Amino acid sequence: YGMTGGQLAPTTLVGMKATTAPKGRDPKEHGYPMHVCEILNQLTAPYYLERTSCNNPANVAKTKAAIRNAFQNQLDGKGFSLVEIVTSCPTNWGLEPLEALDFLEDRMFKEFPLGVIRDKDKEGA
Repeated sequence: YGMTGGQLAPTTLVGMKATTAPKGRDPKEHGYPMHVCEILNQLTAPYYLERTSCNNPANVAKTKAAIRNAFQNQLDGKGFSLVEIVTSCPTNWGLEPLEALDFLEDRMFKEFPLGVIRDKDKEGA
């Protein structure tokens, strides 16, 4: 799904403002950011989990490959797959587009590192 209204999202960092958290995300009131891939990785069922971004051409290519892989796993009946795509939101972050890309690199990817979390095709290979 996509969140488009500037509301508090699972990936909103502690202290970040949102339309539903105008004073910033407070863990006591809003909880901590949700690391969806890591949460799902605790379960046995997921076959493929990857976190990607579209912040540069190389990551766009990785995101396309991850989505293709996830769909192929489903078509092949291998099991549940999820691709989490961390993107910028310059308008609601109050940043210029290039500043938002820097924010992804400097802050978001530290909290939500990109990469394959689980790929049962490669486990034990």
